[in-house]
Parts: sequence; C-alpha cells; structure tokens
Amino acid sequence: MAEKMSDREKSFRSKLRDKKRVVVKIGSSSLHHMNTGELDLTKMERLVRELCELKNQGKDVILVSSGAIAVGKKSLGTVPSDGDIPLKQACAAVGQARLMMIYERLFAEYNHLTAQILLTMHTMTEDTSRINAQNTFRKLLELGVIPVVNENDTVATHEVVDTFGDNDFLASVVAALTGADLLILLSDIDGMFTDDPHSNKDAKLIPLIEKIDGKYLEMAKPTTGSGLGTGGMNAKINAARTATSSGADMVIANGKDVSVIHKIMEGRNYGTLFAADPESDFDISDFVNMRIRGDI
Repeated sequence: MAEKMSDREKSFRSKLRDKKRVVVKIGSSSLHHMNTGELDLTKMERLVRELCELKNQGKDVILVSSGAIAVGKKSLGTVPSDGDIPLKQACAAVGQARLMMIYERLFAEYNHLTAQILLTMHTMTEDTSRINAQNTFRKLLELGVIPVVNENDTVATHEVVDTFGDNDFLASVVAALTGADLLILLSDIDGMFTDDPHSNKDAKLIPLIEKIDGKYLEMAKPTTGSGLGTGGMNAKINAARTATSSGADMVIANGKDVSVIHKIMEGRNYGTLFAADPESDFDISDFVNMRIRGDI
C-alpha cells in the first residue's frame, strides 16, 4: 500500500500525470509463473491493457520486454549452461518469435499496432546505426505504433562486454534515445531500499531520490532475488543515472501487479521516483562506452 507523501514528494509525483512519452520495462521474473516457468498470460494481458490506455490518453508508449530466452528454454525443453552461448542464442531466437506473437495478438485486441525492435550495443556505439535506430523510433511513434524492444540476444555475444547486460540499462538507453520524459522499471521489488529487504527486515523504502550521489550508489546491491532476471539494484541505479541525466524521470516499482502503471501515472506514491537531473552536454554514447568499459 502506498504511504502518505510529503508536500515535496507530492510536487514531484504530480508532474508524472503530464508525461508525454513513457518507456515501460518489464523483466522476466514479472512475466512468468515462478513455479512452472510458463508465461503469465493474464498478467501480460493486463500489462497490454495498461499500455493501451496510456496510448489512448495521447501518450507515446514504448515497451521494453525481457523474456525471450526464458520462453525459448521452456519451448525447447532445455536449460543451457552459462557457457553454452549458441544454445542460449537458439533459445532467444525461438523465444523472441513466440513472445512477439503473443504481444501482437494482445495489442491487436485493443486496436493498437506494435513493432519489434531488437538492439545491440553496437547499435548505440556506431553513429550511423544509432541515428537510424533513432529515426525508426521517431517514425513509428509518429505513426501511432507501440514499439516492443529487446536486446538482440540471437547475435549478441555474452562472453564479452558488448551487451547491454540487462534490460534495465537497455530501457534507459531507449528512453534517452527517444527523448522520453518518463521511464518505469517494473521489477520484483517495491523500489529502492536503504538496504537489501530480502536480508534486512528493517530496510526502508526510499520514495524520492532527487539526485543520485555516492550515498545511493553505495546502497545499491549487485544482486537479484530472482532466478529468471539479470538486473539487481545496482543495474537499476545505473539505469537511473542514464535516464535522469538524459532528462527523464524514472520510477522503480513492483511489477507483481501491473496496474501500478496507471497508479504511478496518476501521481500516486508507488515505488521509488528518481527525479530528472539533466546534463547540458548529455551524450548517450558516453554512457554506453562507460558500460563497455565496466565503469557502470
């Protein structure tokens, strides 16, 4: 349940109602039944309904969706080892097609078109491909299409540092690339806490972070509570640094109930809000190169 807000928190939250371009990221752990590994179709339908309602309000909407490898594993009945890159990529190829087919059908039920966009780190580091990707997003949004984005795991090489590594960072890059003014990360945790709530029952949720400084970087833990996802709180802080520097607000919220999306958009107190802190000389390639070097 959302807690009572201070006047300052209300001021920041109320501005979320007027956001025009929203990127929503949902992770594997939020898309699957944990006991079987199968897709949670009811939750996917609710997610699509939430996004279509934002679109019906006149907002631009982009979905960044994990889940391709997990769907492929289930479909092929295999569990590749960490070092079996070709099998992981085969799972991604099968899973991405099946995942996109489901999204296409669900969005069509609400009379909205979708488009698949698969990105790699190379797309962001090479000027021409980055501009082409940006132009594609721009035209799709002009046409009223809802892009569904994932990393292109079928060609990305997970043995070296040339991947986004997690879809939290990918979502922040998409937000920066498209000029989004809000990024919502749906996770398996309620937001950012003063400590890991899985191990410390006294950890407190932080409702508002106006500036990401060393204190918050120290709090972030490079772990995750789920066996399906890849992004821990450390990954989410790095995503927040990228998104807020580009000029977007970012909210981390629990994706267990995807109706949290419209609650956030109504300015209600859910999750942790990272306030936009735009850099005048922001360059998305700088953040991508920091990622490649392992600085973030």
